[in-house]
Amino acid sequence: MNIIDKFGNMVSSATLKDSEKARRLLLAGYRLQEKRLCLFPDRALPSSGRYVAKIVMKNIIQALSRPENSAMVSIFVPGELLTAAGLTPYSVEAMSCFMAGTNCEQTFLRRTEEEGFPETMCSYHRVFLGAALTGFLPRPKCTIYTNLACDGNMMTFPYLKEKYHVPGFYIDVPYEKNQEAIEYVVEQLRELTIFLEDVTKRKISGEAVEKAVANSRKASEYYQQQLALRKDHDPVTSLTNELYAIFMCHLLAGSEEAVKYTELLLKDVKKAPKGGGLHVLWMHIMPFLQQPVKDVFNYNPKMHISACDFVADGFQKMHASDPYEALAEKMVNCIYNGSVDQRIQVAEKLAKETNADGGILFAHWGCKGTIGASSLIKSSLEEAGLPTMILDGDGCNPANTSDGQVSTRLQAFMEMLEKGKEDR
Repeated sequence: MNIIDKFGNMVSSATLKDSEKARRLLLAGYRLQEKRLCLFPDRALPSSGRYVAKIVMKNIIQALSRPENSAMVSIFVPGELLTAAGLTPYSVEAMSCFMAGTNCEQTFLRRTEEEGFPETMCSYHRVFLGAALTGFLPRPKCTIYTNLACDGNMMTFPYLKEKYHVPGFYIDVPYEKNQEAIEYVVEQLRELTIFLEDVTKRKISGEAVEKAVANSRKASEYYQQQLALRKDHDPVTSLTNELYAIFMCHLLAGSEEAVKYTELLLKDVKKAPKGGGLHVLWMHIMPFLQQPVKDVFNYNPKMHISACDFVADGFQKMHASDPYEALAEKMVNCIYNGSVDQRIQVAEKLAKETNADGGILFAHWGCKGTIGASSLIKSSLEEAGLPTMILDGDGCNPANTSDGQVSTRLQAFMEMLEKGKEDR
């Protein structure tokens, strides 16, 4: 048993006896990790990877230690408005990732099951709900969620709003992608600003919102520039590092940290040499805990994730000049909203731009939208000339997947891509 397993067992055991003590124990571990990241950063990663690891760790610590200044949110809530309000995003998905990474998620999954939530529900939500039900997670300032991407939001957030007795705000994003839908979301985002002012008792100036959106535009520009260089430059990465990029383009959108991260990423890509091996377009989230997937992608100079559609969508270009309209445009045009056709088109564009040898669509357990569309996405991309694998798994509960089966299928797919590249 390694040190993470031992620590996870300590947190799990403490949770069953004294949930607040368990939280303090977890926080102590996270603070030690933060110090380690500052004093002994992962030299195998480029500057952007080392920087983003520290920023994300700091955010998780702030959400747990200062919940009175944190908003509990789903991943597609516009981070720009949280940045403008001076609130820490207290993310269901990010927090569950960290708890799973600490190997204490099984205790919370069992608690959620005892409460009667379905096993088919997204494991990110089930881990978070279990942690909340045990009293492990502290009471936030408020909750904010949207119907984008995950139907788990529609169960998790109303439930937690009642449990914590905190104010909540829901952003309804229409299925249709048109100007009428954008204007409908604009009104809700303006109402969200008023809601945040009421909750925090602080005025959110128009200048603060404009600055946050301007930061998002800048970060998007840096991201697009590095994407255009990916054909000829291959920085070393890890699945965890790629997962952190999702954090930066959504939860910390509009922050100076997101701008700095993308600027560092651009510099890292420019400096990186052209690597041998395969280039993969990754679709959906990263199973950063699944050992056979880590064995293939982590620090591998012969295996490159050239682009991820989830990240590219978060760093999409906003065209509207009005900051609220720009944010609404970003939400309405999200690839997880509306028809699957946009996901396919974006994947084809990213694959062509980065010269990808193949694509991997991660079909996360409980994500009905992705699982239901997976066969159509695969067939459409292969018809367009991109060999594509549907990788079934669980991004937050590694016990829900067979390592042996994943390893066999992944290795077979990589061998097929290598042979295809040789033949070309």
